[in-house]
Amino acid sequence: MTRWPLPEPMAQALAAARQGADAGEVPVGAVVVKDGEVIAVAHNAPRAMHDPTAHAEMLAIRAAAAKLGDERLAGCDLYVTLEPCPMCAGAIQHARIGRVYYGASDPKGGAVEHGPRLFDRLESLHRPETYAGIGEDEAASLLREFFAARRG
Repeated sequence: MTRWPLPEPMAQALAAARQGADAGEVPVGAVVVKDGEVIAVAHNAPRAMHDPTAHAEMLAIRAAAAKLGDERLAGCDLYVTLEPCPMCAGAIQHARIGRVYYGASDPKGGAVEHGPRLFDRLESLHRPETYAGIGEDEAASLLREFFAARRG
């Protein structure tokens, strides 16, 4: 378990991930915060939406942009239970999100500390501050349990 109290937005992201798992989706949740207020919460929904881009981060970014009426989410923070993939990391850059907090690392599909490390590239459009391992144990446990149940 986490050694310190979880920030409330990460607790909400974990709750969203659990909702996703209950719906048969890979348990990833995301929350966008601006000025201390949660403005969007989402979980993975590619199966339900028949949309391969319906990752938790993408859905939360879309909802936050709609709420703010702006494609730029400057001054916003993103909390997500799993290291963002290349698609989501690209969306984070384009949205100009200031800080990204994530739980579990994703050595196979991640793009922040693994794979292409998009935020570290010289040609990067935008480099948000990143903080890994926030709620890592809980997030990793959700993923392990989900995939173990699917394997039977």
